[in-house]
Amino acid sequence: QVQLVESGGGLVQAGGSLRLSCAASGRTFNSYAMGWFRQAPGKEREFVAAISWGGSTVFADSVKGQFTISRDNAKTTMYLQMNSLKPEDTAVYYCALRDGVVGYTSPLRYDYWGQGTQVTVSS
Repeated sequence: QVQLVESGGGLVQAGGSLRLSCAASGRTFNSYAMGWFRQAPGKEREFVAAISWGGSTVFADSVKGQFTISRDNAKTTMYLQMNSLKPEDTAVYYCALRDGVVGYTSPLRYDYWGQGTQVTVSS
């Protein structure tokens, strides 16, 4: 079984920054991709960013140039650097992992999920 634990969420003023972390533990994979999703109150879960085993990245249009995603395979940890935060970025942020090389934008492609971390951006 795989456990994913997110950290780094919190309350920040608009224009501020936060760095989310997602630490994976448990089963060992030969290769895996990871992604970030978010869910705001009353809305469906939406894709934010993903990173492949090789380090290729993909972002939602809404966060391009604002967020960066990275990973440290030695630590089995993924990061999401969020800059210039806006109130509309307020959501619970979830990390996800899939047993495979490519990071997809669909949540259906992911096998494991974290519990989520709240990010609140005040205006």
